[in-house]
Formats: sequence, C-alpha cells, structure tokens
Amino acid sequence: MKISDRYRGIISDVRFLHEKLAGELSEGGERICRELQKAFEVLEEIEDVGEIPQMRLESRLAPQLLKAHGHLDRARVDVEKLDEKQAERIWEVEQAIYRLLNSL
Repeated sequence: MKISDRYRGIISDVRFLHEKLAGELSEGGERICRELQKAFEVLEEIEDVGEIPQMRLESRLAPQLLKAHGHLDRARVDVEKLDEKQAERIWEVEQAIYRLLNSL
C-alpha cells in the first residue's frame, strides 16, 4: 500500500473515532473529542500527500504524524478511564502512525 493511501487511511480512522466517541461519551468526553479533533486537523493540513516527492515525504509528514500522535495519546489516556475498548481503538491508530513513520 502506498504511503499516501496509508496516510489518508489514518485521517479516516481519526475522523471515525472522533465521530463515534462524540456520540458515545457524555461527561468527561469534551477533552477527548477536542484532542481527536486536533489530531484530525493536524493531519488534514497536508492535503496533497500523493503529490509530495519521495525525498520530501519524511520532512513533510513526520512532524504532522508526531503532532497527531501526541493528541491521540492524550485522548487515549483520558478515554482509558471511561472505556477500555475505545482506548484500544485509539491505540491501533497510534500504531498505524508508528508503522507509517517507520516506512518513511
């Protein structure tokens, strides 16, 4: 799978998590949803992933992926207190980010 497809897949996963958790979490969920929204926005900043030359992929994508990972990690720590299953889903997205970073 191409890097651009994997990056777009991560964006899609973060958007899905945000929408799902926004509907399921009540009290204490605002911060989690805010962190997921920030992660989504950071990843969305690079719209033209497929057009980035191979030599520049790491320098363009790595900072965005690391920022998004930080937001996801904060959301995961908070959601672990409320729902372990959802925390696992966030962890899976974090692992996808790690794998993509290793591929760069």
